[in-house]
Amino acid sequence: MERYTRQEVFSFIGKDGQKKLLESRVTIIGMGALGTVSANNLCRAGIGHIRMVDRDYVELTNLHRQILFNEDDVRHSIPKAVAAFNHLSKVNSEITLEPIVSDVNFGSVENLIKDVDLVLDATDNFETRLIINEACIKHTIPWIYCGALGSQGMTMNILPEIGPCLQCFVSVAGTSPGETCSTFGVINMLTGTMASIQSAEAIKILLNSEQVRKSILTLDLWSNSFDFIDLEKNDNCPVCVHKQYELDRTHLERKEKGD
Repeated sequence: MERYTRQEVFSFIGKDGQKKLLESRVTIIGMGALGTVSANNLCRAGIGHIRMVDRDYVELTNLHRQILFNEDDVRHSIPKAVAAFNHLSKVNSEITLEPIVSDVNFGSVENLIKDVDLVLDATDNFETRLIINEACIKHTIPWIYCGALGSQGMTMNILPEIGPCLQCFVSVAGTSPGETCSTFGVINMLTGTMASIQSAEAIKILLNSEQVRKSILTLDLWSNSFDFIDLEKNDNCPVCVHKQYELDRTHLERKEKGD
């Protein structure tokens, strides 16, 4: 426990809080810019079990912002989840790191999240995020949405049975294909900032802190703007109110087809 002494003397964590973190289980979906920073933070903070999920392999363009990878990983085409494991296992050998090279879809998501205390979204598309949202609401698991593009970021804590879910947000804001980091760009200071905010909220959620943020946070590092948006639960939300899951329909269709 000596490695966590600087964290334990922080009054909002303490020895009991640190013990709780060591007993916690987290899934991080996406091991890119957001995922690598969050995994690094939570590993060093002593989260007892960290499952790291990504289907992609390390590429040269990743090194600009994905902090757990190096040029050797690029040369050997190492899967991102494996490369993250290789790095972090040298940082903290006292916790369990579980790398999973897998796509996240309606068929796989429940097995990836149903035995954890918290899920962190570090993906780059709303289709996957809505799948995560359904699975976490269905299994009553809190999760944290986080996105970054250009110099702008957004993050939202989703607390099942307490507050609104991502589908509630979509019903208000809508979604569109929009730009991506590869077409619009992104600065690594933004992804580091957003992931650090996300992982700080993760610690608070795991410790049942009263300071868990209830609003959506948006920021723009280039224009120096920080805003908080209050979002109410949609009383007609198909996911968190009516419990209608595309997950279940997809499973039923696959079963009827004999898959």
